Amino acid sequence: MGKYNKIIILVLIALAFGAGVYFKDDVIKFYNSASWQINKQIQDFKKTDLGSVVAEAGREIFNPSPLKIGGESNKVVLTKSKIIEETNLQRELNNLPPLVENENLSKAAFAKAGDMFKNQYFEHVSPNGTDPATLVQSFGYDYIITGENLILGNFENEKEVVANWMASPGHRANILNNRYTEIGVSIIKGTYEGSTVWISVQEFGLPLSTCSKPNEALKNNIEYNKTELDRLSLQIDEKKEEINSTNSKSGHYSQMIDDYNRLVENYNLLADQTKQLISQYNNEVNNFNQCVTGK
Repeated sequence: MGKYNKIIILVLIALAFGAGVYFKDDVIKFYNSASWQINKQIQDFKKTDLGSVVAEAGREIFNPSPLKIGGESNKVVLTKSKIIEETNLQRELNNLPPLVENENLSKAAFAKAGDMFKNQYFEHVSPNGTDPATLVQSFGYDYIITGENLILGNFENEKEVVANWMASPGHRANILNNRYTEIGVSIIKGTYEGSTVWISVQEFGLPLSTCSKPNEALKNNIEYNKTELDRLSLQIDEKKEEINSTNSKSGHYSQMIDDYNRLVENYNLLADQTKQLISQYNNEVNNFNQCVTGK
């Protein structure tokens, strides 16, 4: 073989070797970039953990000052169904959809009215510290927003009860709140501070079930993928150390490069899949937050 041909062969070998080293470095760089990106997305994903979604969005409670009305005691019989009917009539007059009676809210309203007669108080918060939000939750009503209207007195009919609430700005705002979808009502006759009176309670609510929660299985899948990515990352780093400590002329060097690139390929594939899952989960979280806040 001529001297000129030997030189060409040596140059080609050198180029091939250089290309191999460059290829290896390029793959390492791509892995580092993918690793940083997915780790950042996982951190952002953790910040949107469902456990804190509702707390961050906040629950709203509307409790205007209880309303005391006079009036002479009479033998009129008042019913909760008529109170609900009159309430929905007011909503209809203001172009709002009717409220649907919720059994748990009505149970809470009945318990509240009975407790006020029993313990002789007329406030939103009972002597033992139970507020309206705690009350409805104790009857199994998980809410986004809730509110309570109270009224005490003697009335000719249910229309007069609701009319008195409508004449009070705070109570009117509760009745006409466009986010409420459900209502519970009680109206009970009893003795309060020596007088025979009626106490009526309205419990309003928008249930948490209105908003679709982010998919828990999706979240678990992301968490599992994170564990797998951490495992692959450790294997990649170990393989990189092995390559860096091995002579490039070794017979196993090329196989180690192939093994390394295969690990990086698997990592990047799983990272891309996880990014898509995180994007889907975060969209669900955003939709849930928008539903909770009404924005």
